[in-house]
Amino acid sequence: MPFSRTPYFCSGCPHNTSTKVPEGSRALAGIGCHYLAQFMDRSTATFTQMGGEGTPWIGQAPFTETRHVFANLGDGTYTHSGVLAIRAAVAANVNITYKLLFNDAVAMTGGQPIDGGLTVPTLTRQLAAEGVRRIIVVTDDPDKYPLDAGFSPEATVLHRDGLDAAQRELREISGVTAIVYDQTCAAEKRRRRRRGRFPDPPKRVLINDLVCEGCGDCSRTSNCLSVVPVETEFGRKRAIDQSSCNKDYSCIEGFCPSFVTVHGGQLKKPNGGDRGEERTSGAARTHSSASRSALRHPRHRSRRDRCRHDWGTSRHGSTPRTEGLHRARHDGPRSKGRRSLQPRPHRPGA
Repeated sequence: MPFSRTPYFCSGCPHNTSTKVPEGSRALAGIGCHYLAQFMDRSTATFTQMGGEGTPWIGQAPFTETRHVFANLGDGTYTHSGVLAIRAAVAANVNITYKLLFNDAVAMTGGQPIDGGLTVPTLTRQLAAEGVRRIIVVTDDPDKYPLDAGFSPEATVLHRDGLDAAQRELREISGVTAIVYDQTCAAEKRRRRRRGRFPDPPKRVLINDLVCEGCGDCSRTSNCLSVVPVETEFGRKRAIDQSSCNKDYSCIEGFCPSFVTVHGGQLKKPNGGDRGEERTSGAARTHSSASRSALRHPRHRSRRDRCRHDWGTSRHGSTPRTEGLHRARHDGPRSKGRRSLQPRPHRPGA
């Protein structure tokens, strides 16, 4: 019998945070990556055609005791037709908050650029012109906007940590309101970093499994697939899959003392290229496969004489071994029997 595999957001996807709703509220989905929120514990249900996000609420609102709903909408869909749904909601004067994800790509169909060169400040001015009463911009980096960025007077810029408070504020306002969630698509970040077109922060997050209690709070907080279970002698713990991590850092927002943040510069290839791996100092140093082969023992004259080194981390992964503490076993080229690090005994007359 084949296994069923539920589709999920990518590691570091902005939807992992943007599709959250405060307690007591619910959201409507549409066509886009945010549709996957229906498979998660996000109080999100129903969907409509692309460009009709939120419009079912126009017919439902008079016949339900629910006062307010949220509606998810992507920037690509907004550009070609979603703005008409917002216009219809304003004309009907229903209580709804549109959550527009500005991820800088049409991510659902492969990461194509958005037509028309839409920007976040322009988006806020368009929404205000359509009659949206209150606009809050939520972003992972508020400092990237200068004071003269050109936002609408109705717009406020917050860090994404204030998303829950922003939603609670807007759901109490009558009429149509909007949250513009500004964070680049995780898959696009990965592509652009490979090409040197997007900042690659020299920072990684690790989990000390001796401190981790396996509660899963980091998984619930981040909703990230790079937070993986790992079996230890003390039971199941959590770890960060560095190969799939897109450096969203939302996993550290929970209450957990087991996280370790590692800072450092970039490890360069021999030809000057960027390997995209961190190199830190002291006990947090890591090595790439290229650096391991470069640090070869001087007694290795041929492939057969090379010994095996233990360059890996310690058993608990929190204190990697340094370069000088590797273990090797050799007694000279092509020697027979068990190899040892002990010096050869002195033989008279030799």
